[in-house]
Amino acid sequence: RLVESGGGLVQAGGSLRVSCAASGRTFYAMGWFRQAPGKEQEFVAAINWSGGGTTYADSVKGRFTISRDNAKNTVYLQMNNLKPEDTAVYYCAAARQVEKLVQGRCDYWGQGTQVTVSS
Repeated sequence: RLVESGGGLVQAGGSLRVSCAASGRTFYAMGWFRQAPGKEQEFVAAINWSGGGTTYADSVKGRFTISRDNAKNTVYLQMNNLKPEDTAVYYCAAARQVEKLVQGRCDYWGQGTQVTVSS
């Protein structure tokens, strides 16, 4: 089970961190997707089990950072220099391999947390 938290309203240029707590021991790659109103879900970022490998969508490279704390079974997405186009529901996901996660072939999904960036 994945539970997101930390969404909210922020002004453009601001920062926000969302978290995803996983229940039970996890040996999965973890990541984030987002879906804006009227748009398809898109991949945002992924991190492998050890935390040594990360992958980002081009739209967020240099602004977002994904990290994980396996002792707390928690994954984080630090979002800096936020833009209005980052407004979306952000979903946490888990998959056995990063490659599958990036493709959306995930084993587990969270319920989502709303991130709204005002201009």
